[in-house]
Amino acid sequence: MIQVTEKAVGKIREQFAKHNVQGGLRLGVLGGGCSGLSYLFKFDVKPRPTDKVYEFGDVKVFVDPKSMIYLDGMTLDWKDSLIQSGFEFDNPNATKSCGCGTSFTA
Repeated sequence: MIQVTEKAVGKIREQFAKHNVQGGLRLGVLGGGCSGLSYLFKFDVKPRPTDKVYEFGDVKVFVDPKSMIYLDGMTLDWKDSLIQSGFEFDNPNATKSCGCGTSFTA
């Protein structure tokens, strides 16, 4: 299961409206990045037939089965600070992550 906090849902909703997106947010994992795996985070028009679809109010999140192995139990949050604002991945499957938080090792 993947969780998305209310703050993150609000920011996703804002981006959907700003870019006139119809569909959902695709979360996934790609090979690469400074720690070995990188998070995929993009808009997608519709889910693929094998995707797991999560709904948080009017926001849909699509995750493919291979990525689900690495993302199961993850929480997507939005953090605001004086230095940086952005999405934050709290992934219990990550044994190590890079300083920017966009790549990890499982």
